[in-house]
Amino acid sequence: MTEAEERAEAGTGCGGHACSCGEVDGPGYPELDVRAVPHAIRHATIFGALESVQPGAGLELVAPHDPLPLLDQINQRWPGAFAVAYRERGPEAWRLTLERTDA
Repeated sequence: MTEAEERAEAGTGCGGHACSCGEVDGPGYPELDVRAVPHAIRHATIFGALESVQPGAGLELVAPHDPLPLLDQINQRWPGAFAVAYRERGPEAWRLTLERTDA
């Protein structure tokens, strides 16, 4: 059995899910830099990423502006499910950690 197959069988492949692509996430939360994502699909892209975040895990979001409307939408979709911590507040980028805290 290959290493990728062993990780997939153990559920420790990509971010702990059982795919067989062979990729392994590095330490810390994955970074989602949405500055290059077209505005029309930016929030949908972030929501899709957050759907895959398991309790106790998270992601680092990099945005082109303070994402207050997005944070409101996240709290409406998943009330109290994500803790938010700002790491950088502009002017070029806003960096936030979104950690899933619900069980």
